Amino acid sequence: MKTQFFLIPILLFSSMIYASDTIKADSLRPQVFGFSPSKNVKNINGILFKYFEEDGDLVPKKVNGLVMGANIVGIFYPFLLAFNLPDALSKGSLNDDYEVVSENKMNKINGLQLSLINMEPTMTNGLEINVSSNINSYAITNGMAVSPLYNLHHEIKGVSVAPFANVGQKCRGLQISLYNSCEDFRGIQIGAWNENGKRKLPFINWNFRKQKNQKP
Repeated sequence: MKTQFFLIPILLFSSMIYASDTIKADSLRPQVFGFSPSKNVKNINGILFKYFEEDGDLVPKKVNGLVMGANIVGIFYPFLLAFNLPDALSKGSLNDDYEVVSENKMNKINGLQLSLINMEPTMTNGLEINVSSNINSYAITNGMAVSPLYNLHHEIKGVSVAPFANVGQKCRGLQISLYNSCEDFRGIQIGAWNENGKRKLPFINWNFRKQKNQKP
């Protein structure tokens, strides 16, 4: 009888530990479809639907497939930058002292990001299509970025295309827009006005050499 008295609590405690481990394993197991914000969604092999940006500490998500962002803020934000767009973009959203986010604290998208606006630290490996681009977020794109308005990136390797402006801090590749600006730049800029760390020129600008203060 005494043995059963001690055995039952031990079995219950073991079951609780097993259930806890199972829940953790389920949260790490890739899902085919998920919604965000959510603390339980971490890995998606399929489609992630973001209806708003995550508040507080971000739970980084890894998506192999498609991210669809429907944050309604992305519709209204362009009107706030309707006047003096180049100055607002270059000095406001990509300030030099903006906090750099490590990769393990960023969302990672391998595939397609299709959003109205992105306001979470995100690395996109593939194709990014954002209406209002990346606002108040550390953004890295390896591939191609397309926007019907403008592109904002702290780092981009590849092609950036927008009708009004492409603005970045570290750019490697090709920028095509009316206004292109990137201080740490290597590649070609095509637009009405182009600025990089070496020179400012209309129509076409370039730089293929590493400057003194440029990173690799």
